[in-house]
Amino acid sequence: MTHKDQDDAKADPARIVEALKTVAGDPPGVRASFAKGWCVTGAYHPSPRAHEVTCSPSFTNACEVLARFSVGGGLPAVADTNALVLRGLSLRLTGDGSRSDLLVENAPVHFARTLDQMLAFLRARAPGADGKPDPERVRTFSEANPETLNQARYIAARPLPGSFAGVAYWGVHAFPVTNAAGVSRFVKFKLAPVAGEIGLSEDEARALPPDFLRADLERRFQAGGVGFDILALLDRPGDPVLDVTTRWPDEDEREAVPLGRVTISQFADQAACDQAIFNPGVLADGVGHPPDEMFAARLEAYVISLARRRREGSAARAPD
Repeated sequence: MTHKDQDDAKADPARIVEALKTVAGDPPGVRASFAKGWCVTGAYHPSPRAHEVTCSPSFTNACEVLARFSVGGGLPAVADTNALVLRGLSLRLTGDGSRSDLLVENAPVHFARTLDQMLAFLRARAPGADGKPDPERVRTFSEANPETLNQARYIAARPLPGSFAGVAYWGVHAFPVTNAAGVSRFVKFKLAPVAGEIGLSEDEARALPPDFLRADLERRFQAGGVGFDILALLDRPGDPVLDVTTRWPDEDEREAVPLGRVTISQFADQAACDQAIFNPGVLADGVGHPPDEMFAARLEAYVISLARRRREGSAARAPD
């Protein structure tokens, strides 16, 4: 298929997954995005103010937590010292028959506003015969779609994360919530590290091994665990709830209500995270689905990606 044929193809979640895999070089049996990661467990304890924001039992009650820290991109061997890729955290909060999955990353915006734009972004970065993307094609696309660079610029302006425990994570979508009084509004979720943000200089990063983040977690677990405060950033009239490439005005300065604290205490069997998905569509009553196009696409794309890696994993285990 020529570049023109690809560009003319209609975007859908299956093509997004295919494009993500192509950009990464199509490693088999792994996630299309955030392929490198570690499964962990812990607990969530609510804040007395959680009910002001949502009546969701996942945020107003104590819950067990299954989580996965991850490094962005589709390469399972990506180096932790790569400063250009995201850090991710997927959470599953379960308790009293309820469950909510919350997926967050260390940037407050996504790199595409629509499914068509995301597919074009990825195809502009597809490797050529030399294994590298065409820089002219990337430049042309970026000039025509400047908002797709907002995420990369945010990451590039900050030090390399020195620990999964020292990263602020965002849910880039605007989530509709309903509180105990029946009042509804939009919020953005932010996870603030209890340890504070931990960054590395270039010299410090060069001295570290490519898998230093797991060893750092192990040390922190032995010392008592890793904590994050889950905050709800409250909306204001006119906030852009449909555009995930842009932040809300004065987002860092506006009111943030503490919902509760997650404490991650130990590693878990990788299979607990790899045999299924953290499903962003699974949200207990009191938190609804964001209305933007990208969130709807994620619900299908995660299922497609899981089915693909299961097929590839089965093929790899099949006898000759």
